[in-house]
Amino acid sequence: MAKRSPMSWLNQLTDWFESRGVYIPGEESRAVDPVRDFGWLMVAWGAGVAVFILLFAFAV
Repeated sequence: MAKRSPMSWLNQLTDWFESRGVYIPGEESRAVDPVRDFGWLMVAWGAGVAVFILLFAFAV
């Protein structure tokens, strides 16, 4: 039985996001939509803030 690469899950997740329209090649001339273009950054920032708050909450 062949083992699957650990990166295969990440590749499948990337393909899933791309098929949903997160990245559309050749569409560089459109207007910037903050949620569409920077949504992943907003989610990462929110998760970072949540982890930061939880660290201080558990430290007390």
